[in-house]
Amino acid sequence: MEISAAGRLEVRITASDVGKRVSVRRLSDAGAPGEKFTDTVGVLTSWDDGVLLITKKSGESVRVAEAALVAGKVVPPAPARRRGPAASYEELARVAARAWRPVESERLGAWELRAAAGFTRRANSVLPLGDPGLPLDEALTAVRRWYGARGLPAYVQTATGAAGTQELLCAELERRGWVREVTAEVWTGALAPVADLAEGTGVVLSREADEAWLARYRRKGVSDVALRVLGGGGSVWFATVPGADVPAAIGRCAVDGRWASFAAVEVDPAQRRRGLATTVMAALARRALDEGASAACLQVETDNAGARALYAGMGFAAHHSYHHYREPAGSGADR
Repeated sequence: MEISAAGRLEVRITASDVGKRVSVRRLSDAGAPGEKFTDTVGVLTSWDDGVLLITKKSGESVRVAEAALVAGKVVPPAPARRRGPAASYEELARVAARAWRPVESERLGAWELRAAAGFTRRANSVLPLGDPGLPLDEALTAVRRWYGARGLPAYVQTATGAAGTQELLCAELERRGWVREVTAEVWTGALAPVADLAEGTGVVLSREADEAWLARYRRKGVSDVALRVLGGGGSVWFATVPGADVPAAIGRCAVDGRWASFAAVEVDPAQRRRGLATTVMAALARRALDEGASAACLQVETDNAGARALYAGMGFAAHHSYHHYREPAGSGADR
């Protein structure tokens, strides 16, 4: 917090700092005995009618009454991460998009509209990396029409928590009634240490998701469209640990330049805690190293404690959060 020469806390932010990362302290329980304070750090996404809206790294929006402020300052950019490979948000967003390709896409300025018959939100949402070339309301109307013509709800994928992410867009979507349905995180790590974690023996690698692999995949009844998404994405490898009836474990990796994107790492519930997930990822990591990759990334939901502990033990760390916003209910009339 900013402290003056006289030792007093000071508010050193104004409405002109919207879009910047700030740290504020506010009275959290006015009228209670003593003074109770709450600190908030995030991007200042608006300052209107005496209320500040701050979007935290997690994507949570916090409203702060201007009258309750006791201190505030602009926070300088975070220092470069020392753990894992250095990467910008935009680089990771494009790598993740190429690793999970839709079957149909169209440009709206710098936005990419993606569709795959509803198979996963990632392949059926807008990736807004820049200016759509239209005022926001007009762009969102065009988005709803595009997805409506395909019988799909409109989703916009946004990110928070890193340089260049979209806290301002998140706030604008929420003002317009768009609902955040899913929050997950992108984690990154060095690839070689993953390859060294296990021998990877007993893992079968294939270029295609065969019937055995699909039998373990949690999304049952996979369509031809889903198979196209699973099989697309540069140099794709599927890993299988055979089991009695269905595989004991599976995984998928898409190699794209220096990046190896892991996904669909799943283990038979009866065989968990035996190192099978590590064995699968190690085998895929070695293959990715052979193809020239050096960095790894993956996506994990915020409430998946088991997966988060596993990946942290492998040396991965969170880079940013991402969210899927769904169009407001009843907005179909605008199509």
